[in-house]
Amino acid sequence: MPGQRSFFQRVFIHNWVLKIVSLLLAVGLWRVVAHDPPAEVEMNVPLEFRNLPDNLEIDSASFTEAQIRIRGPERAIHGLQSADVRAEIDLANVHPGERTFDLTAWQVHLPHDLEVVQIIPGQFHLSFDQRSTRMVEVRPRVTGTFASGMRVAQVIADPSSVMITGPQRRVDAVEAATTDPVDASGALTRASFVTQAYIPDPLIQVVHPTSIRVTVIMEGPGNQKQ
Repeated sequence: MPGQRSFFQRVFIHNWVLKIVSLLLAVGLWRVVAHDPPAEVEMNVPLEFRNLPDNLEIDSASFTEAQIRIRGPERAIHGLQSADVRAEIDLANVHPGERTFDLTAWQVHLPHDLEVVQIIPGQFHLSFDQRSTRMVEVRPRVTGTFASGMRVAQVIADPSSVMITGPQRRVDAVEAATTDPVDASGALTRASFVTQAYIPDPLIQVVHPTSIRVTVIMEGPGNQKQ
C-alpha cells in the first residue's frame, strides 16, 4: 500500500542513508588521525615582558628566551612558525630588587591542538631598579697617523653631551658616552667627521640618538707651546 511504502522508505531507507554517511565520516576521520601521528619540536622562544611599571627598568641582561618542547599532530607541528608561540611574563606587581619567576605552560600561548611538554629553564631570576635619566659628556675617539711634528691640539664634539636612561645604578656608573673611532690621518689643520655616540652597557640607552660631529684641530711644530 502507498502509505506503508512511504513509511518504510522514511524509516529504513532514510536511516540507512544517514548510517552510511556517518560511517564514511568516521572512516575519513580515522584515516586522518591514523596518518597524522603525534610529533614534537623544540623552539627557542623570546620572552615577552608585560606590564612593567613605568618607573622601573629590568636590571638583568642575561635571560631573554626559553627553550620550549611542543607536542601535537605531525601536520600541525610541521606548520608551526616561531611567531605562533609566545611566552608572556606579567611584571605588574614587581618592585626594585630581585625576584624569581616560574615559567609554566600556562604562560605559553600555542595554536589549538598543541601542548607544552617541557620548558627550560622552569625558573628565572630578574633584578629591577628605578629608571634614571641624566646628561653625560660625549668623548670622541680619534685615531690616525700624522705627519712628522703634527699632533692633535683639540677635539670638539657637537653636541657635546647626550641624555641617557636605564636602571639607576647603571646610569650613575656612566662617566661619559663614547663615539665610534674617527680616523684623522693626514689632517694638517682641521678636519670634521660625522659619527655616533654609544654607551657600552647594553641596558643603557641614549634617549634621542643623533649624529655627532667631531672636529679635530691639528697643531704643527711652529704652533706648539714650549
